[in-house]
Amino acid sequence: MKRIYITTALTCLVIMAAFIGIFRVLNINGGKDHLKVGFIYDNDESTPYTYNFSLAKDAVEKKYGDRVEILTCSNVLDEEMEEPLRELAGEGCDIIFFNGYSELVRELAPEYPNIQFCQTSYMDMSDQTVPENYHTFKGEAYQGRYLSGIVAGMKIQQMIDEGLITEDQAIVGFVAAFPTSEVISGYTAFLLGVRNVVPEAVMRVCYTHTWSSYAEERSAAGKLLNDGCVIISQYTDTIGPAIACEEEAESRPVYFVGWNQSMSEVAPVSSLVTSRVCWEPYVLAAVDAVMTDRKIEKVVSGHIHGNDVSAGFEKGWIELDDLNLRNAAPGTQEAINSAIEQFKRGKIDFVFKCGYIGVNPDDSSDIIDLHAGYIENENTSYPTYHYVLLDIITIVE
Repeated sequence: MKRIYITTALTCLVIMAAFIGIFRVLNINGGKDHLKVGFIYDNDESTPYTYNFSLAKDAVEKKYGDRVEILTCSNVLDEEMEEPLRELAGEGCDIIFFNGYSELVRELAPEYPNIQFCQTSYMDMSDQTVPENYHTFKGEAYQGRYLSGIVAGMKIQQMIDEGLITEDQAIVGFVAAFPTSEVISGYTAFLLGVRNVVPEAVMRVCYTHTWSSYAEERSAAGKLLNDGCVIISQYTDTIGPAIACEEEAESRPVYFVGWNQSMSEVAPVSSLVTSRVCWEPYVLAAVDAVMTDRKIEKVVSGHIHGNDVSAGFEKGWIELDDLNLRNAAPGTQEAINSAIEQFKRGKIDFVFKCGYIGVNPDDSSDIIDLHAGYIENENTSYPTYHYVLLDIITIVE
C-alpha cells in the first residue's frame, strides 16, 4: 500500500512539472518571463516633476525585480525626442514611458507596432485618432489642487483671525509655466479651494513661459511676494518658488504649497502641504498588461477614454502629502479627509461650480458662467478648463 501512495505522489509531481513546463512553453498564462521597460524624462530627478515620475520606475523595479530590465534617458527636450525613442526601441524595449509633451511619440509609434508607447497626456485626445500602440494618461490634478487650496485657505483664515493680516490682504500667488488649459485648470481649482474657506481671497498669477527654470521661477515668486501674496503655489518644475518663500518667511509669515514633491526639506519654515499626481498605478498596470499580453486599457483601473486614461483620489492617482502640522491650521486634516471622501464617492461637480464668470485668455468672446458648473477630465485625461476668473484672478506681467 505504501508503494502505491509513493508511486501516486511521484506521478502527481511529474504531472505538475509537465504542466508548468507546458505553461511556460505555450505561454498559457499570457505572460512573459522578462520585459525591457524604457523611461524617457524631460529633465532629471533633481527636478520635482521628474523625480515624482521616477517613483513609478522605482515601483516597477520593486514589484518585478529581475523580471524587468529598465533603460532610462534623461534631460530630453521635446524636439529632441526622436533619437532616444529610436535608441530604446532598438534596444528591444517592450514598453516605453514618456513624461514630456512631444508629438513625435504619437507620430513615430506606428513604426514600432510591437512596442507600447505610454505618454503623459499633453493635449485633448478625445477627438484625435491615435495608433493602437499609443496611450496617454494623467491623474486628475484639479482634485489635489482644490484640496491644497482648502489647506491654504484654512491657514489664511487663521492668519486673519489672529490679526496677522486683514481680509483684503488675503492674496495668494501662483507661479505658472504657460497659459494652457492644464495650468489654468490647476491654479483655478487651487483658488476655488482657498475661497471655499476665505471668500474674500484673490489670486495673482505670474507666468514664466518655461516649464523648468529655477531662476525664472524664483524671480516670479519674488515678484508675487513683493506684491503682498501670503501664500505661493506653482505649476512649474523646480524648487525656485519654495526657496523664495523660505527666504521671505524670515521677515514675515508667508507659506508655500508644493507640487509633485515634498518641499519640507528645502522650505521647512514655510512649507504647508504638497499635492502630487501618482504615476505608479498606471505605470504598474501598463507593465502588467504587457507582461500578460493584454490591452493596457483593459488592465488599468480608471476613467477610460479610448487609449487615454485618467483617475483621481478614488483610484490613488492623486495624493496630498507632507502636511506640515506645525504650520497647518487646526482642523486641517479633518477637512482634507472630508473632501477626499467626496472625491472617492464620485462627487466631483462641486469644484468648478460657483458664482463666477471666466474668460478664455485666447478669445475674449468665449465666456463661461460657472453657476452651471464645469466637469473637468470628463472626456480626456488632459485638463480642458481654460478660463480666467474675472475680478478675482490677476495676471502679473
